[in-house]
Amino acid sequence: MKINNEEARKILKRRMSEELFIHSLGVEETAYNLAVLHGVDEKKAVLAGLLHDYAKSLPVNELNRLAAEHDLADDISRREPALLHAPVGAWLLEHELRIKDREILEAVRVHTTGFPGMSTLAKVVYLADCLEPGRDFPGLIDIRNIARNDLDRALLMAVDRTLRYIIDRGKIIHPSSLFFRNSLILSLKKISGVKEL
Repeated sequence: MKINNEEARKILKRRMSEELFIHSLGVEETAYNLAVLHGVDEKKAVLAGLLHDYAKSLPVNELNRLAAEHDLADDISRREPALLHAPVGAWLLEHELRIKDREILEAVRVHTTGFPGMSTLAKVVYLADCLEPGRDFPGLIDIRNIARNDLDRALLMAVDRTLRYIIDRGKIIHPSSLFFRNSLILSLKKISGVKEL
């Protein structure tokens, strides 16, 4: 099955709340805009952005069951249910909607934690999830402005903001998020010519 954007919207409208559907449309729009700016395949960005929360409306017990049955998550993700919808969603997109594009599946799978070495498409979706029009947090406008020219710098700002949010709420931080942050710092230092100590 080759799903188009209109079919995807209809499926999402049926399976998620109005609020989450509006968020998904916002991520779709933002992913498109970032893709244009950063030379990413726009069709892939739009579809991945639209479908990134495909599994978010599933009950926690269903997310846990699918993650366990298909070995989709590590122990930390199983202890923090908010992290499960991304890997489960990628699996469901492949098996329910027959999406086979590895880049799209990766973008959905890592959109909550990030991961070192992830594709530019995955970076675009991660950032679009943070910056979509429905978001409102201190520093948002600065990140949006920087994202126009420097994807990795904007990502680092978004990751830092997310980590502060998680720490303030006493939640578990997934190691992938820390590794992703470190990889962005190292990449930015390399680009700017800053020598390591």
